[in-house]
Amino acid sequence: MRSRNPVFSRRGFSRDNGYAGFNTAPQAGGPAVGTQGNPYAGGNPYAQNPYAQQDLQQGAPPQAPATTGRMTMDDVVLRTGTTLGTLIVTAALAWALLPVDDANLSRSYGIGIGAALIAMVLGFVQSFKRKPVPALILSYAALEGVFLGVVSSVVDNRIASGAAMQAVIGTMAVFAGVLIAYRAGWIRVNRRFYGFVMAAALGFILLMAVNLLFAVFGGGDGLGFRSGPLGIFFGVIGIILGACFLALDFKQVEDGIAYGAPKEEAWLAAFGLTLTLVWIYMEFLRILSILNSNN
Repeated sequence: MRSRNPVFSRRGFSRDNGYAGFNTAPQAGGPAVGTQGNPYAGGNPYAQNPYAQQDLQQGAPPQAPATTGRMTMDDVVLRTGTTLGTLIVTAALAWALLPVDDANLSRSYGIGIGAALIAMVLGFVQSFKRKPVPALILSYAALEGVFLGVVSSVVDNRIASGAAMQAVIGTMAVFAGVLIAYRAGWIRVNRRFYGFVMAAALGFILLMAVNLLFAVFGGGDGLGFRSGPLGIFFGVIGIILGACFLALDFKQVEDGIAYGAPKEEAWLAAFGLTLTLVWIYMEFLRILSILNSNN
């Protein structure tokens, strides 16, 4: 139950690439996870996780098996930091080396769009891989950083001074807010939450695609969903969806650690978090550009 779109790829930590707990069964030869004494069985779609190595005790959280080669929080933090660091470095280089004055705007913007298209292809390739490929993920981050650097420079220098930093602060605030809410138990990620988020995101993407088609063939702003008051409204919706994806990311990291996912799966966690943060940042940047263009 996993989307092939890299933006929606919220793969659970299961050996068959399925979404954790959805249509998966315990590992062959491993201890069965029964309903007796298991507070997660039945009500939690992650209970039948192939990495579960032991019965969960009543009232106790799942514990990762004491084996080597399993994913830890340190692994996730390190891989995420590496991926985001690569993106930030290339974004800074693109900002500094690709000027966006009138004489060079078309060239710089063309390079940024080209980098974004290649990054999208790499993201699709990774989403079809059965295992994470660090080289693919880091290449995606580097190229995505070039695109973000160019776009941020255009918005910051030609539309709204300081917008890039404001978008960064907004993205960090959303990340911190969702993390706090998730850890406090205010956000419960279950099958219903997953289905709602995926359906809403699919509808959002389809609507934006239709708007883009009208803009390409009809000119102007298409149906107006990405400009003016409607653009701000849909930008806020996009940020909310991004926050929901963050909750899914946190749940997958938690399950991956709890059920002893392989260490390499930390790269997938880093990939998913990077995708989500880029999504949120771009929505903030769009809203800020709309607000300042209307002034």
